[in-house]
Amino acid sequence: MNEMNPKVDFYFNTAEKWQDEIERLRTIILDCGLTEELKWGCPCYTFEGNNVVLIHVFKEYCAVLFFKGALLNNVNGILIQQSENVQAARQARFTNAVQVIEHEAILKAHILEAIEVEKAGLKVNLKSTADYEVPEEFQSKLDRIPALKTAFEALTPGRQRAYLFHFSKPKQSKTREQRVENCIPQILNGKGLNDE
Repeated sequence: MNEMNPKVDFYFNTAEKWQDEIERLRTIILDCGLTEELKWGCPCYTFEGNNVVLIHVFKEYCAVLFFKGALLNNVNGILIQQSENVQAARQARFTNAVQVIEHEAILKAHILEAIEVEKAGLKVNLKSTADYEVPEEFQSKLDRIPALKTAFEALTPGRQRAYLFHFSKPKQSKTREQRVENCIPQILNGKGLNDE
């Protein structure tokens, strides 16, 4: 088993919920030979500097997130795509310690497979921004407001995709138009959809 990183201990010691579950997950992951680090305020486990899995907690469950989970063989069906926007990552979710214990062998198999993915240098083929349709309501604003077009093109590809997905989701044109209007100041300020 690899060593526990003292910088990460606080995450496990201060957990108000899921403490038993995440401590068990920590042991399972370290038993697979990964290095424990602290990234994004969460325990992150790496192989030769590459992110493999992350432990995180939510109100309804705790989870192990596999960064390249889309490449894993999910024959047991425990890996979940968090939302349709998530392209590469997959989660294994747990709501009690018994589930963690019952799925330990499957979880270890996925972790070892994820390590092999890293050793092989495999990458998830991500959709590019060009693969997303630009809603007509947003395109007309881009055509009429050069500063908006410039600001949108200056955003990171991930931020661009988030806006395009947000704008195209509603069925009614009026709702799409309202979303575009509401987001124009945010785009002009160089911020992503959920940035403050």
